[in-house]
Amino acid sequence: MQPTQRLPNGVTVYKWPHNVEPTAESVAAEMARFGFRSYDLQTVPPWFFRSRHAHDEEEIRGAVSGVTTFHFDEGPVTLEAGDILIIPSGVQHEVRSHNGRTFSAYKGSRSGERRVTEHGDGRGSVEDLARGSES
Repeated sequence: MQPTQRLPNGVTVYKWPHNVEPTAESVAAEMARFGFRSYDLQTVPPWFFRSRHAHDEEEIRGAVSGVTTFHFDEGPVTLEAGDILIIPSGVQHEVRSHNGRTFSAYKGSRSGERRVTEHGDGRGSVEDLARGSES
């Protein structure tokens, strides 16, 4: 895959290049080519909001279904099914689904571990969703 968008902060987007619908397996295979290990396949509810945070190491997202937008200081990046997003460590961002559909994506890092620094209230985090707070 060739990058289709690069932000000044190092965020890189790869749009799905194939003429077939992505599946969980095909997205996972694309992610593996970048040398990342998945630590979660997360599905978030419609109108989802994830407060400002940053990952303590480089993170990859592989969109499986739906559409969502990552908001960086340099501007928004919208992901659709099959797209791959790579976020350098320490780059702060929020995530917002601007529609009534669920969004599902693999999350990963090179180590395969999740380490996050909150810069907001933690809304929409894995822990927050586990508590049942989806509003």
